[in-house]
Amino acid sequence: MPVPPSSPAPAKSQPAASVDLAWRRHIPALAAAVAGIRKASDDWDTVSDSFCDTDGWPVDEHGYGGGKVQRDAEAWRHVEVFLDHGPEVLAGVRATARSADYAEGPISEDLRWLRGIDATLEHAGQLQREWDQILVLMDASMPGSRKLYEDRAKEERNADGWHYADELAIRGPALVRAADHLARRADAEHSAHTTRARAALARSASGIRGTLPASPPAPAPGAPVPGRSR
Repeated sequence: MPVPPSSPAPAKSQPAASVDLAWRRHIPALAAAVAGIRKASDDWDTVSDSFCDTDGWPVDEHGYGGGKVQRDAEAWRHVEVFLDHGPEVLAGVRATARSADYAEGPISEDLRWLRGIDATLEHAGQLQREWDQILVLMDASMPGSRKLYEDRAKEERNADGWHYADELAIRGPALVRAADHLARRADAEHSAHTTRARAALARSASGIRGTLPASPPAPAPGAPVPGRSR
């Protein structure tokens, strides 16, 4: 499948030893964030019906609202993890993936799923930057009563962020799988490269030893030793 123009150009094949895999240290954090968002969603789905009638309309407004607030707050915590670690992993995946990875293979579908994750991270990041600006304004305009308004503003941010959390729960696993596959492949290629280098060095050393000049034959018994008189 051809790579669409909107996707970054995949990297050309490069020696495994030259690939920078510093981004791989963020993979476990992203995997945990995906699990956290899904748990927040599943926990809410488990209890949400108990606040509603048979038609799905809330009958316990307080309980229903409180449950959503809790879900959104928990999910946003994990969105922040994606904002901290996701861009570096995404850049690493796109730098390490090859053209063939996009066309076929075990991560071709995962790479296609990543086409929309840039926008999700950008919009979530914008929401976070707006929140930071709100805090600055609160500190400047209402230093004595900030707490009264901060909690409400935080709930609104978390509610707006739920959409991005849901998107990351869908596309995030593709990023984790692609990153893990590429990191493991690079490890295997680096190991093979090292093994071949050591084998070549051993052959070279063996060849050098095999071409050393032969020792001169020992003189026959009783024969005069050169350089010595009788």
